[in-house]
Amino acid sequence: MANLLVVDDSSVDRVRAGGLLQKETSWRISYASNGREALESMQRGMPDIVICDLQMPEMNGLELVEAVTREFPAIPVILMTARGSEEIAAEALRKGAASYVPKARLADNLYDTVNRILAAAGADRMHSRLMHSLEAATERFRLQNDLELIEPLVGHLQELLRCLPLGNESERLRVGVALKHAILIAHHHGNLEIPLSVNLPDEEFLALASSRRDEEPYASRSIVVQVKISAAEAEFEIRHEGPGLPDIATTSRLDSEVIDRQWLSGFVLVASVMDRVALADNGRTISLLKQAVSSAGDLELSDDGPADESP
Repeated sequence: MANLLVVDDSSVDRVRAGGLLQKETSWRISYASNGREALESMQRGMPDIVICDLQMPEMNGLELVEAVTREFPAIPVILMTARGSEEIAAEALRKGAASYVPKARLADNLYDTVNRILAAAGADRMHSRLMHSLEAATERFRLQNDLELIEPLVGHLQELLRCLPLGNESERLRVGVALKHAILIAHHHGNLEIPLSVNLPDEEFLALASSRRDEEPYASRSIVVQVKISAAEAEFEIRHEGPGLPDIATTSRLDSEVIDRQWLSGFVLVASVMDRVALADNGRTISLLKQAVSSAGDLELSDDGPADESP
């Protein structure tokens, strides 16, 4: 049974979030009205995941993320964000939050987000011990037009990441979530050619993606994911077969838009988690770098990174 801690100073929002999560009968849900109360609760009994409001008195969500990352590094934190908190939400992702869900989209996205993070956190412990013994790995995958392959691929790569010192388990999970978003960016905006300029709510965006997935030339395109992982760093190259992505180095301007459109949130999350995000091969390759915690540098976001020129 998974233990979830919901933190919100609004009793109405606490009940609402808890109600959305209670459809999973194997989850036990507890509540706290602010960040300090949440930390006291965690001292008495550790939850498997924390879902917290971003804007709270005494200790806001950003401060709670920092405290949990410092004191309980194995526990992932998911933020619930409201309009006007975009800048703080992006900072919380950089500070260690696993993901976030706009409050306007709780009914659609909260359960799935929590379920995904819990699944990623529940990796087999014996396999974990084996992966800690891994010294280096190089792998290459070609994903056909099948979104169901993304989740198992990311899960596999998260296991390989156990050889890379990232400071805590939560950061490894964040890298996995960011990697999934990067693959989806290549799929949606590369292979399916959905422009970033299109102003679509989530439902219409997903409907457009679903229809294009069955049409040519989109349906025949694939994604190549090439990975090099060692104890020093992890390099990911995600190559699509579309005409090329536009400049994605403008995540700051997207911060104010993702609160309403979940499909844009991946751009902010990827840039927040990875140490370098670069476009190469005229926008057909997304290159990502994650360094060991002892040598991680500041985030770079550029458009001239290296690329594998093979198809």
